[in-house]
Amino acid sequence: MKKFFISLFGATFSIMLAACATPGPSGGSPGEMEIRSGKIEQITPALIQTNHDKGIGAILGGLGGLALGSLVGNGTGRDVAMVAGALGGSYAGNAEEKKKYDQPVQAQQIIVRVTSGVLVSITQPVNSQLTTGMKVYIEGSGNEARVVPQQ
Repeated sequence: MKKFFISLFGATFSIMLAACATPGPSGGSPGEMEIRSGKIEQITPALIQTNHDKGIGAILGGLGGLALGSLVGNGTGRDVAMVAGALGGSYAGNAEEKKKYDQPVQAQQIIVRVTSGVLVSITQPVNSQLTTGMKVYIEGSGNEARVVPQQ
């Protein structure tokens, strides 16, 4: 029974680590990026909700709960305590990480008129170099798009 729970914990730990992996570029060749140019029409203050999906709090909490659960009882009761401790510790660790690190970040919504005449709106962390009327590049697309000054 103990081997089963150790195997279950190992599989869960492996899946959690795999979930932390960063996905590669979407579409196109590796390192390929779309760049458009235009002029900033408007900049408005905004907030970006952060994404705390690192999972470190859940992993550390689960390990701590597993360790504490191993100190309780013998036999099957001990195995149950270890599983309950790992689950409870993972939940508590994730909640604590979320409370501390999942806070909104100051950002700016930038509206750019690209050379084709189309307006593009991008929300990104504050870049104090950007001003209304400035010529800029829009690097990337979708959620990965960023406005950077033309140099």
